[in-house]
Amino acid sequence: MIYSSDNYSPVPPEVLEALVDANEGYQPSYGADSQMTKVRHLIQKIFEAPDAAVYLVATGTAANSLILSTLCEPWQTIFCSPVSHIHEDECNAPEFFSGAKLTLVGDSDKINPTELRKSILAEESRGVHGPQRGPISITQITEKGQVYTLNEIKELSQIAKEFNLPVHMDGARFANALVSLNCTPAEMTWKAGVDAVTFGGTKNGLMGVEGVIFFDPDKAWEFELRRKRGAHLFSKHRYLSAQMLAYLENDLWIKLANKANKSASRLIEGLKDIKDVKFLVEPKANLMFVTMPASMHRKAFAAGLEYYTWSELDGVSDETPVLARFVVDWSRSLDDIDEFLAIMKNLV
Repeated sequence: MIYSSDNYSPVPPEVLEALVDANEGYQPSYGADSQMTKVRHLIQKIFEAPDAAVYLVATGTAANSLILSTLCEPWQTIFCSPVSHIHEDECNAPEFFSGAKLTLVGDSDKINPTELRKSILAEESRGVHGPQRGPISITQITEKGQVYTLNEIKELSQIAKEFNLPVHMDGARFANALVSLNCTPAEMTWKAGVDAVTFGGTKNGLMGVEGVIFFDPDKAWEFELRRKRGAHLFSKHRYLSAQMLAYLENDLWIKLANKANKSASRLIEGLKDIKDVKFLVEPKANLMFVTMPASMHRKAFAAGLEYYTWSELDGVSDETPVLARFVVDWSRSLDDIDEFLAIMKNLV
């Protein structure tokens, strides 16, 4: 039973069927396909943003890096959490594409307003010799499983606007956060002050496609140039479009996230009843971090469970608490969760 990552999940049958349908006949290349026209209109409708510029790329790293490079000058710095994906897990791609540096804000996965203002004020203190202030990037849901509330997003965005800085949302798990907050995409983005979004699809079941949304269409042409120059403009683009179209039609993206979050809630409640299992933070969606004694991890792996631990078990005493991450994807049923919990309870 695998709970390592929602990247491990299978692709929903609706998406596979859409890819088969897209394979019939011929379509213009490089995003001029008819499916992409529908995707663009659907995203504009879903986000209540008729003028938004909408694009597709194959990976989250490409989406984040190309968006930030469009929002940022090479002499600027990007403000982000110290555990943000753009800092820890993208091999310096945001810096490579933008030419800018990263400024790490605070010591949590969730940026707070006081620390953001302090970090912004600390930059540009050396004039021409230092980095200039650039975009703020937040992750929704965060890398530790927290969710920014609408008020928290608004407060961070207001601070950014005081300094005339744009705000980027890395929405790798956008749908899971949206379901958790029970709000609209517009409320979680441009109505809260967000300028550009990585609209995640891969972690919520797609084979490999992420949306890029600029609420200011003036950024569109520069992004197109950067996407091409960065080798992320697909010639057979219809296969990206077909995935995203199936994802959006009939609210499949919401249904998948609802299922993942519901199963995750069952897992969270079950884990709370198990002795010696403690949550790092209170999880709000489908990703959670827990500590358990090393002995429980060893027994869990021996019983066939798979997940990530954040430190090595070798040479660690049985009583030592070890941090682990569980991620519940759309394909996990409540029966799967109950089976997982039954195994965990038997370990104690």
